[in-house]
This record gives sequence, structure tokens and C-alpha cells, in this order.
Amino acid sequence: MAYLAPIHRPSSVRHAISLSFLAPDSDDLIVAKANRLEIYSPNPQAPDQLILRHSKTLYGKVTLVHKLRPATSKADHLFVGTDRYHYFTLSWDAAAKDLKTEKSYVDVAEKAARDSQTGDRVHLDPSNRFMTLECYEGVVNVMPIAHAGKGKRRAADNEIGELGDPIPVRIPELFVRSTCFIHKRGDKLPNPEMAILEEDSQGKLRIRVRELEFTRSLRPAEEPHTAEFEKSRSVQGQIELGATHLIPLPPPMYGFMVIGETSISYVEEWDYKISQVPLEEATVFVSWCAVDDQRYVLADDYGKLYLLYIKQKNEGEYAGHRIDVLGETSRASTLVYLDSGRIFVGSNQGDSQIVQIAPQGLEVLQTFSNIGPILDFTVMDMGNRSANELVNEFSSGQARIVTGSGAFKDGSLRSVRSGVGLQDLGMIGEMGASVTATFALSSTSTSSSDILVVSLVDRTRIFKFESDGEVEELESFLGLILDEATLYVGRQSNGGTAQVTSRQARLTSPAGDLPSDWRCPEGTTITSVAADGPGVLLSLQGAVLVFLQLEQSEWRVQAERRLEANEQVSCVTLSPLLPGMCVVGFWQDSRVALLSLSDLSVVSMTTVGDNDALAVPRSLCIASIMVGALPTLFVGLADGNVITYLLESPANPLTARKSIVLGTQQASFTILPRDDGLQNVLAICEHPSLIYSSEGRMVYSAVTAADATSVCAFDGKAYPGAIAIASTESGALSLATIDSERTTHVETLPVHETVRRIAYSPVLKALGLGTIKRTLSAGVEEVESHFKLVDEVVFQELHSFALKQDELIECCMRCELDDGTGELAERFVVGTAFLDEEAANAARGRILVFEVTESRQLKLILEQSLKGACRCLAMCQGNIVAALIKTVVVYAFEYQTPSSPFLTKKASYRTATAPIDIAVTDNTIAVTDLM
Repeated sequence: MAYLAPIHRPSSVRHAISLSFLAPDSDDLIVAKANRLEIYSPNPQAPDQLILRHSKTLYGKVTLVHKLRPATSKADHLFVGTDRYHYFTLSWDAAAKDLKTEKSYVDVAEKAARDSQTGDRVHLDPSNRFMTLECYEGVVNVMPIAHAGKGKRRAADNEIGELGDPIPVRIPELFVRSTCFIHKRGDKLPNPEMAILEEDSQGKLRIRVRELEFTRSLRPAEEPHTAEFEKSRSVQGQIELGATHLIPLPPPMYGFMVIGETSISYVEEWDYKISQVPLEEATVFVSWCAVDDQRYVLADDYGKLYLLYIKQKNEGEYAGHRIDVLGETSRASTLVYLDSGRIFVGSNQGDSQIVQIAPQGLEVLQTFSNIGPILDFTVMDMGNRSANELVNEFSSGQARIVTGSGAFKDGSLRSVRSGVGLQDLGMIGEMGASVTATFALSSTSTSSSDILVVSLVDRTRIFKFESDGEVEELESFLGLILDEATLYVGRQSNGGTAQVTSRQARLTSPAGDLPSDWRCPEGTTITSVAADGPGVLLSLQGAVLVFLQLEQSEWRVQAERRLEANEQVSCVTLSPLLPGMCVVGFWQDSRVALLSLSDLSVVSMTTVGDNDALAVPRSLCIASIMVGALPTLFVGLADGNVITYLLESPANPLTARKSIVLGTQQASFTILPRDDGLQNVLAICEHPSLIYSSEGRMVYSAVTAADATSVCAFDGKAYPGAIAIASTESGALSLATIDSERTTHVETLPVHETVRRIAYSPVLKALGLGTIKRTLSAGVEEVESHFKLVDEVVFQELHSFALKQDELIECCMRCELDDGTGELAERFVVGTAFLDEEAANAARGRILVFEVTESRQLKLILEQSLKGACRCLAMCQGNIVAALIKTVVVYAFEYQTPSSPFLTKKASYRTATAPIDIAVTDNTIAVTDLM
């Protein structure tokens, strides 16, 4: 059985639309990310930014979106199409706070038709009577929209604005680059006209304007409606070969604009004559959006935004246009104008952004991180430094995926880690000895913590936090004993403070007096303690259980039980979620029992572990993890297993047993309260984990606190929601904040080049990157390639090596090669290919071997010319395996002198077609080719 769970949701944006979706007067942005729809609305705390309100996963990748407003709805509906040719309209159900499907369709075009090679398109005609879908070549699906007609053709009031069934209409244009409905003059509603930009079989461009003729059936149940695009006219004049987009102009200008690589043209409405205005600098436009009737924002393939301004005559007709550069953004896949000069730039190749048009240029208001497209990745575990071993069975919490993300100027290196974030707030200092426990108190009557009690092996230290964050160590506090280790300390409802040490249980008054104390009998010590309000359960060396209750500011023994030799106690716990009872773990037979606090008699008992001497309960915890669910009992065993039970009823208390392995050593539990009234549990062991509820299930997520020994919640004024963490043998004490659940943490290194290949060296603590850089100079596109060295810790570039002209990196790897003295040393090996058309006997690729010097610079120590491009590399028994165009070659890395290495061809194998990838196990080489 295979289980796949995403650690990072789709982030690449291809489609977006602005509409009033959540409410009639709301300004919402809906973004399509692969198979996911995300709904954003203005952030009340930052009106210029957006905040995510809802997200939904669909069955299929979204290929088109459009908005509709039926007469029966006060808010807009969303029309969605997917790559599975499913089409549906969605509305927002305010009561259920979820999306609601209003109507769904399946494309009825012939399945023999070929998919559109230029992407799916959807349009709404200016009169809002028809919607068209273009998903197949040579086919336009016309969907009529019900409107208020006359006589028998009149639609019912509740049907106005509803979509009808699609009608497939064939057109002779096959390879269509762009289409648009154009505005027409006249008081009566004329038939809509669609302009179609087509590339014919000879590669020439032409534009046809076709009239949509729709005939409504009087008996739609028996005879369907019909539509056709027979009537047409051609645009007169020369059309630029690089034309990609058509932009319709609204009244009173009419006509439409043709956006090309070297010119922007206008087609007038009467005779469809075209007039061209050349651009100052050639570029490739990829998307556009309208700001108003005269201003349009264009985006090109190189990350620039342009403002196209349409000039008008006195009568409002077209009088020319001007185009200006606004600034640079991510390479846009879609543009959406929001309001007040704000534009959403949705990007597939880089981070999506919200930009503000300002007099001095563009200002980025908000950035939405995007790790796609990923061309290569590697796994980097900073908790496991072994060069050749696999990642540890138990995650260190520091394993991360390093990806080569984005393309060209938006290219970057991303370090992606899925887990619970732990952000350090400050270091209190080293305690000088191992910390056994930490406790948070309040010196006032408020619930905010300002006193941190730190228990060491032989003493107790107390720190007070001021509201400004200043920390002071106190010599005394409310009469607490500081020359012994503290097992428990907590404030009581009467204002007193309860403290339990290894010898006694004390109660001090707010003035520091000692109104009551309880001392354990001679020859015994307190080894375990659990407290719940005024009740304290003590274990005396595992042989005696004593339950103390505070009554009238005095400790009173409510129950005492002396245990037999075969039922010694290993751990105890109390909880307000289990009133009148306690839970006890025993050393023998891996047993856990529920005891009544009235007489400490057994209510229920179960065996939690298998017949294993190490399966001893060593820690217990009761918490409310999930909404509406029963309390959960956590049992930490000595072998690293964590067992959970649901506390159902006194008659059948321990049910729904589950087990998970968190490591090889026992886990200790700390309860962390949540804002929603539930609780999280932090399990401290060799691989710490946060246990929380998500989507109705319990989740264990790694936390980067590998050497923590003690944790407690510390919610102070200066550090709200913080936790105190003690770690290492020297007792380093610090404050930090912890996420309430697992999130994806992304660290970014902008490279501004396409990161095509990645190789990771744990020994060098560095990454080798093969990159491709694209620039546009004087209308000519230039491409360069580099091999870069990046430090894994500080995530910064250390050195860059430029390849030759027209040479691109194809592959790279890290390996251990002879350093000339017989010892193995870490090396990076790079395979390249040349793009230029040279003579047949010229080198078509190279193998490069790099050494990393002590100053962390790349040094080329070997260069081998090849007759074919080197597609991929691997190591086989100390030899370099290179997959060329149609050959797999094995090279030996040898030395003529200690400073002159060279490659010797040992074996070769000619494949049927071009190799795509190779994998090596022992002496077996597996090759994947195009066939």
C-alpha cells in the first residue's frame, strides 16, 4: 500500500480572476494553482494586501476560469474548466462556508478532435448572451446564456443569466493563437462577432472575423439549439508573424488591437484594415489585463510590465496609442487588475506578486512564494552528515528538500522543510548542569507568566521576566526551597504556591510563610509526582502511592496504598479530563492502570507493550487533542514507542489503541494549550515531535529541537505564546515560539538563472548548481551557462564557473575520486553539451571535474572533450559512467602525475535511442532511453 501526502501545496499560478464571490459587494481574487482554487480577499489589518479565505481541491487541473452573474444570485458565480474536460459553475455557500456546485457540464465535442495546442480559452460576448469554449482545434463550443426575450422565447425570471448546454460549432481555423469578441455599434443587439488570429499551414498569420448566428429551438427538449460561424470577413493588411494577442476595444473606440513582438497594430471596425506602429524594442508579450477603457497592462516573457495607453479623438474614436515601461516583476502567466493601481501578477515561473503602479515605477506590496517549476532537487539532512548512507529511519527533523525552482530571471534555489517551526526568541544562559524540569509561574493574580522555575540535579534557580523582556535571577521567591531539585511547583487558587521536592510537599502563602508541609517517611524519597489543582499524587520510590489534597491551606492524605513487590510504579499522571481517577504505569509486565483517587484501588488495567523488557511505561500524559473527541492517554515506553488510548468510560476506559515509533528512547510529554481550547502535546526524545489534530486525525510532526531535555509553556507579556526549552548537558536555557501545527518552511536563494541541475556534498557542506542564464540585448536573446558552488548553511553563493559560449550544462554529480596520492577526495563532475552547428568532428560536449579548494572556490582539474552531449552521469565501482547521445561509456579516473588526472575509456555500449537517465547498483547499470 502506498500513501502519498503533500508537504507543499501547489504554488504555481496560471489563472486568476477578480470578482464579487464571497458577498455581493466583496472584492475577491480567485487563483487557480494546478488542481486547487484559492480565494483571497483584502486583509483588514493591511488593506493593500490579500489574505487567504478559503481553498478547495478539484478533480483535475484548472485550465480556464470566468465569472458569471445569474439573475437569481446577488454575488458572482465562477465558471471553471479542467484538463479532464469537465466544466462547472461554482457559488459560495455562506452558511456552510464552502463552495457549492451550481451546474456541471462535460464537453460534447468529438473525441477524435485534437486538443488545442495554444491552450484553452473562454470568452463572454459583449452582450452577455453567449459564452464560448475553445478546447479542441477547429471546434468552438457555444453556450447560450438565458436572457429576457419576447413572447415564447422569453426566459423565466429565475433562469436569466443561467448557462445552457454547449453547442459544438466547427470552424476552418485550426492553429489559433488568440481570439476575442469585438464590440459592435447599433441600438439593436447584433449577432456577436469573434476575431480569430490563426497561423496557417505555411506559417503565415491571418485574422478572420466570424459572425455567430444562433437559432433558438422552440422545442428544446426535442430539437437542440443550433449555432454556426459561417459568415466571415478577413482583416486587410500585413499581419506581423510574431502576433500573439488580440485586445478588443470598448465603445466608443471599437475595433481591436493586435499585440506582436515588434509592433502593436490597430484593426478598425468598418473595413477591418490594420495599421501597425513598431515598437522601440522587440519583445515577446505573454499576458495582458485592462485597467480601464483606455489603459492596458502588458507583460512580456522577460519580466517587464508595460502600460499601453489608447489615445482618443474628440468623438471618442481611436487616435493612436503609446506604450511605456512600468518596471520589472516576476514573469507573468496572468495579470488581474484589482483597484487603485494595484495589479496581481500571477506567475508560473516565479513568485506571484501584488504590485502598485506608482509615479516612480512599480512597488511590490505582497509576494506569494512559488517553488515551481522544479527542474531538479536533492535531499539534504543536516542531522545526518554521512556522505553515502541513506536518511535515518527516524527523521532528525532537519531533513529538507533543496529544489532548483523557477526559470531564467526568476530562477532560485529553495530549501523546503515540512515540519513544526521553532523560532528562537533569546538565550537566557547556561545553567551549569543538566536541567531536569522547568515550570512557569505568575507573581501576580493574572494568568500571564513572568516567573520561570528551573530545576537542576541538586538545586533550583528562579528567573523573573519584566514586561520589557529584561530577565533577573531571584535569590528567593515566596519561600520556595532552592537547595534541592524541584519535582513540581504550581500556584493554587488561594494564592499560595505548592512545591514538591524529593523529600517533602510544601505549601507557601503569598507572603512566603509555610502554613503546611508534608514529609515523606524516613528512608524513602519522592520519585514521581503528578498534580491537578489542589490534588497531588506522589510515588515514594515506586513502592507507595500517596494522594494529598489541599484543604483549608493544609495538606491532607486522602488515600495511601502500599504496593506489592511485583507492582512497582514507574510513572503517574493526573488530569482534569479524568476527574476522580489517576493513571499509573508499572515496571512489571508493561502495565498501565486507572486508579480511583478515593482509595487508589484499580479501576481498570491493561498491558501496553509486547513481551519485551524494554517496553516499560516511563511517561504518561492526558490531553484533549481533537474537537469533539474523547480525551487521549499518551504512554511513552522506554523503547521509543508511544501508545495512545481513548478514555471512553469507567466501565471501558482504555479503547482505540494505537502505536507509533518516535525513536529508540523514551519520550517525555509536555502539554501546550491552543487558542481554540484544545491542546497540543510536545514529545521530547531523540527526535522531538509535536502531536496535534488536523482534519479529524492525530498528526505527529518533527520539531527541530533535537537536544531538548525539558520544555514548559511560558506565556508572558514580553513573550506571548512562548515556550522555555532546556537543552544539552550544560543546561542551555532559551525561549522560543513554536507553531501550532506542521507548516512548510521555505528558504530562498535568488539565483536569477534557471537552476537546471543540483548535486549535494554532505562532506563539503555545499551544493553544486548547474544554471542557465538568458538575457535580451538589442532584441537578440543570449544564453549562458554556469556551474556554481553554494554553502548549505548560510545558503549563499561561494563561487561561479562560466562555461564556454553556446555550451549548456546537462548534468552534474558529487563523487569521491582519487586525489593523486591514493586517497579519496570529494569532487563535482559536470556533463555539458554544445548548441552551435559546427563541423561533424568538433566536440559536442565535455566532462568537467571540479575540486573545491580550502578557500571554498571551484578549481577545474580535468576537462574531457566528447563527440556527443553528456546527458547524465553516475559512479560504478570508482569509475565514471557517462550517457552520451546514443552511447553509454565507462571512464576510469587516472593520473599521469599527481597533478595531471585524465579519463581512460574502459567500456562502451550503444543504446537503441538517446539515453534519458541511468542508475547504478553494485556493478549493474540500468539505462532508460526514449523508447
